Amino acid sequence: MLAKTLYEKLIETHTVRELDKEGHVLLYIDRSILNEYTSPQAFSGIREHHRTVRHPEAFLLNIDHVNPTRPDRDASMTDPGGQLQVDYFRRNARDFGIELFDVMDPRQGIEHVVAHEQGLIMPGMVIAAGDSHTTTYGAFGALGFGIGTSEIEHLLATQTLIYRRLKNMKVMVSNTLPWACSAKDIILQLLEKTGASGATGYAIEFQGEAIRSLSMEGRMTLCNMAVEAGARGAIIAPDRKVFDYIQGKPQIPNGELWDQALARWSTLYSDPDAVFDKTVEIDCREIEPKVTWGISPDQTGSIGGSVPFPGKEPDPLKQQAIKKALQYMELAPGTPFRDIRISHAFIGSCTNGRIEDLRAAARVLAGRKIAPHVRGIIVPGSTQVRKQAENEGLARIFIDAGFEWRQSGCSMCLAMNEDVLLPGERCASSTNRNFPGRQGAGARTHLMSPAMVAAAAVAGHLEDVRLLLDSGEENGRV
Repeated sequence: MLAKTLYEKLIETHTVRELDKEGHVLLYIDRSILNEYTSPQAFSGIREHHRTVRHPEAFLLNIDHVNPTRPDRDASMTDPGGQLQVDYFRRNARDFGIELFDVMDPRQGIEHVVAHEQGLIMPGMVIAAGDSHTTTYGAFGALGFGIGTSEIEHLLATQTLIYRRLKNMKVMVSNTLPWACSAKDIILQLLEKTGASGATGYAIEFQGEAIRSLSMEGRMTLCNMAVEAGARGAIIAPDRKVFDYIQGKPQIPNGELWDQALARWSTLYSDPDAVFDKTVEIDCREIEPKVTWGISPDQTGSIGGSVPFPGKEPDPLKQQAIKKALQYMELAPGTPFRDIRISHAFIGSCTNGRIEDLRAAARVLAGRKIAPHVRGIIVPGSTQVRKQAENEGLARIFIDAGFEWRQSGCSMCLAMNEDVLLPGERCASSTNRNFPGRQGAGARTHLMSPAMVAAAAVAGHLEDVRLLLDSGEENGRV
């Protein structure tokens, strides 16, 4: 029998029909989580053509993008356009019989956080949703990818999608992460190495000692940001960590069904002699805490480094990209990263808004105050994460340090709600994208791990978190 990668096995088991000789298939989709920003228009198409939703039980509607995250939450949106989107979303949930996590629901949060909290994501699944960071679910041995509005309409009506097979990329991450480094540093290292299009046309499978050592939440961070390298899928073969993490979640099978599922899930891995189209190697011994300096997640460097000189880049296109980035960011070549002053510090998002992320930040912030000129904002990834952080005493640490402790949502990851930076403001952020205007028109974003954001907030400028931790101290390697 021909050896196969895990990606190939997942596509094969979900192919309803081969459509042509160019790799197009009709693909069955197990699950979808839809948000109020990218999905309402798809329902308009369903209504216009008098169609029904084929499997309403396979969908979850979740409000997370436009909702305010102010501490005293109510069901209203502050933006009139956002209110229209949410109202229509609520109507669609009611009319088509689809479960909705509304803003006041105790299960509400960012879609890529609530999905695994509820046990909606299981090994071997294929998940498609209207958000590019659906790749997050690869941490569970599932295939997740983002789709557009017209594809959402097709999915609602048929539970299938027309899909073109991807090539296979293996990312081998060897050795163990150094002290004070995290999964965020691994993915930023990969982006620096491959560029923002290095994985375009590929599905990534992460392998290696460092991957096996990561927590589930660290694996989610890794798969979440794989899309920033152009990948339309990122997978880690499920192991005991996955099974232990999901067991007992609300939607996970139990009893005899759990035993049957576990036997099936244990077969989900790439065959030893499977052939990958491309292999990229990352040696963790070369990794230090990372920060981005530009306007793309691949424009990154180690915290001990400095802003690059465009003239030292031999590739003319890359040289122009560096010049453009530095102009937008208002940074001079040669400036040490640690000399870059910030005005804001943000911890949250589908990349780094889970409980382990908050624990990592709290270890840095405990007994400290953020710089007087810095506005610090922490937005947990879900209402459940918020409650857990309060029960563990983390919220008190954040508040005592000077951070705002907010309700759950996408918040300052993107400028679609009231959490927006003003032109010229500069933010140390645990989010996934630093594009121009991502956090507000004219705003400047530096991506890093939650612990690094906490360090920057205390220092008032980008800072090496290792200087704020005792050597060998646990740092939440997520």
